[in-house]
Amino acid sequence: MTPDRADEPRADTAGPATRSGAAAARSGGGEPHVLYVRFQEGAGRGAPGEDVYQGLLALLGELTPVVEALPPDAAFADVRGALRYFGRDAAGLAEIVRVRALARYGVDCTVGVAANPMLARMAAQDAAPDTPGTVRTVPDDPGAVAAFLARKPPTALPGVGPATARTLCSYGLDSAARIADAPLGTLQRILGASAARKVHAWARGVDPAPVTPNAPARAMGAELRFRHDELDPARRRRALLTLADGLGVRLRTSGQVAAVLVLTVRYADRSTTTRSRTLAEPTAHTPVLTAAAYALHDALGLQRARVRAVSLRVEGVTDAGLAAHQLTFDPADEKSRRLEAAADRARARFGPSAVRPAGFLDVA
Repeated sequence: MTPDRADEPRADTAGPATRSGAAAARSGGGEPHVLYVRFQEGAGRGAPGEDVYQGLLALLGELTPVVEALPPDAAFADVRGALRYFGRDAAGLAEIVRVRALARYGVDCTVGVAANPMLARMAAQDAAPDTPGTVRTVPDDPGAVAAFLARKPPTALPGVGPATARTLCSYGLDSAARIADAPLGTLQRILGASAARKVHAWARGVDPAPVTPNAPARAMGAELRFRHDELDPARRRRALLTLADGLGVRLRTSGQVAAVLVLTVRYADRSTTTRSRTLAEPTAHTPVLTAAAYALHDALGLQRARVRAVSLRVEGVTDAGLAAHQLTFDPADEKSRRLEAAADRARARFGPSAVRPAGFLDVA
């Protein structure tokens, strides 16, 4: 049953403004048609469980078959084909999603609505984290897109990490507006040809990536539970090494790399702490993942904490062929990568337990 729109919350729309030289990312529909939906349980305090998340994806599938899962708590949906069928615009369909998610699962959601996935995600991220249930729309209009992006810092753009942002800011390119107005040739001299083209397009709101149903997961994770509440930081580090090694193997086997590593520590009282780190570059290299996991763990300063379980999750998972790797000319790094490749070949031939790190922790 379709809910009555008058009883549902209104969508917030980015205010109109103009700026010369800006271009919107039009996708042929003439109006916003991509939803970025982030599901939130308990007034935004946590992600839904796996079963609930699958049910929420099925809920989106009732509106459109073009749904791209973004575990553990988000998804893209291209509703272009559903606008006429439901007789509503994309913001109206977002409101339907909200009402049905609340009614069936008790889960609220924040929804970004725009003409492409990048703008939709950024619109949702603009909502305050403690106010779930917001629907924010970026109109498919060059002036509105320019106004929405104008004051965004470089790090708000996808794929722009702290190092790249610092480089851009050192040249005075400290906002999306200034990046968009900069000559492409200038950006190419600063970032290189390929990266400059992407960043320049993103700063103008252009994202040609489609919503891809049944795409490979953009996140993957693993958890290790201790037999007893663990107080020894050395054993926790061994557990992190084990998890990082497993994730590295899974990424390399599937031909993917990850941009973000997330550590979650679960304590004896069932409370959790979660920390994340954006990697210097997307990678599947186990030593890099392990070092990041160690750094996140050490920064917590747990000391005598009673730890029930630790988990690692990699996010921003993409095709390795699309990621750039900065050559270091470091013989130790090159040797490490050759050994890793040899170990992967051994695992493929003799099984996953054929090669393991020296500090591997098996608590099964």
